[in-house]
Amino acid sequence: MNLLKSLATISGLTLVSRILAFARDVLIARIFGAGMATDAFFVAFKLPNLLRRMFAEGAFSQAFVPIFGEYKNRRGHDETKLLVDHVTTMLALILFAVTVIGIIAAPILVYISAPGFLEDRPKFDLTVQMLRITSPYIFFISLVAVAAGILNTYNKFWVPAFAPILLNVCFIGGALWLAPYCHPPVLALAWAVFVAGIVQLAFQVPFLKKIGMLPSLRFNWHDEGMWRVIKQMGPAVFGVSIAQISLIINTIFASFLVAGSVSWMYYADRLMEFPTGILGVAISTILLPSLSKCHASGDTAEYSKLLDWGLRLTIMLALPSAVALGMISVPLLSTFFQHGAFLEHDVRMSSQALIGYSVGLLGLILVKILAPGFYARQNIKTPVKIGIVTLIATQVMNALFIGQLAHAGLALSIGLGACLNSAILFYFLRKQGIFQPEAGWLTFFTKVGLAVFAMAVTLWLVMGTEQSWLDGSGWTRILRLTLLVSSGIVAYFSVLGALGFRPKDFSKRAVN
Repeated sequence: MNLLKSLATISGLTLVSRILAFARDVLIARIFGAGMATDAFFVAFKLPNLLRRMFAEGAFSQAFVPIFGEYKNRRGHDETKLLVDHVTTMLALILFAVTVIGIIAAPILVYISAPGFLEDRPKFDLTVQMLRITSPYIFFISLVAVAAGILNTYNKFWVPAFAPILLNVCFIGGALWLAPYCHPPVLALAWAVFVAGIVQLAFQVPFLKKIGMLPSLRFNWHDEGMWRVIKQMGPAVFGVSIAQISLIINTIFASFLVAGSVSWMYYADRLMEFPTGILGVAISTILLPSLSKCHASGDTAEYSKLLDWGLRLTIMLALPSAVALGMISVPLLSTFFQHGAFLEHDVRMSSQALIGYSVGLLGLILVKILAPGFYARQNIKTPVKIGIVTLIATQVMNALFIGQLAHAGLALSIGLGACLNSAILFYFLRKQGIFQPEAGWLTFFTKVGLAVFAMAVTLWLVMGTEQSWLDGSGWTRILRLTLLVSSGIVAYFSVLGALGFRPKDFSKRAVN
């Protein structure tokens, strides 16, 4: 299987998901605006989402996929299936307990994650109510992540990539049709989260059954593979928690700022999630199984070549994305979100956050490429130690920036922290001899830099003034944004093509 084709498949489905995500966010902005109700929902959704990343997509994937890949390569189908059954049963029990705790302890969790809400009692109570509805999401979506790890190892990348589309469909349905029947209407978004978890899990069940890996509820306390996964999950949970703790601390800071700060950061983050998901998550998804197989077979040369391929592809696509997001933040936000209750002031405030995030976009995506270089070798402790350093540095920057830059300072801290994280990961990959760069990096950087410069000049010439975007109407903005983005893309890839870049140069076979 060609990794570039797999990347195109995942990125294409992620693009569809992101487009639907934009549609849902446009609806949320139009219907609910940026204020008390949306602040409450975003906090209530963020908590189970953070736990999902900690227990499943983060810690579980890092611990399970390399060991699962080893079983698949070295042991038979029966032993691999037993590993899936025992690990899934154990995880389901843990997740059920976490879900129950989330429902019971909702007031405490809201107080910890957004203590500033306590000054506005209706806002605090609404957040608690929605958190109790969204808490079961962690149970269902974490099992979705288990299924994704299995399917990705079998190179069925498109199935997990399609699942997030269902989440956005549920959000859109809730905002359009359920909201009028809820009091307050924003509760419809919380119920949409609940339903989406069930729907995404049900979607993947037939595909697991087809490859003979549909988990059964059985538990063996003495299963050696299960305990290996659990032992790896310990430091993995801690490592993923570092990043999530940083986000929680940022939410705490934002909760003390003016009303709307949480929402402004959310909408900026939604635009950041576009390249992060299409590039970072997609490349990481296809790299981890192949890296794990290389490590299991002892092929260190191919291991290093896979990392080199991932880094070049990431820099070629993420660097122009970062520059573009910072330059055209107002055109993007005004086009997608300046409707109904989302006003010009909200665009300007969200734009400040987006510029802060864009500074660290390359770092955010590189972390998703560099960290699997350790995870695939079943080395989770090194990224954890680096994560601790990053957490401390990020909070120091929060303290330095929040006074002058408010919510934009929090976004900038996250971006710069990600750059620091990726730099240290790269240093240790090189120091430990895991990664040996292929020849031609200086020439590669020079060509990409020239193409980015050409794109930036083109965007500046085509964009016009920010006020013209803020004063524009819906379809006018859409047509102008289409022209603006298309011009930047054409300029960038035209220069790359003139300098000798060809798609076939980035073709790479998956390790079977």
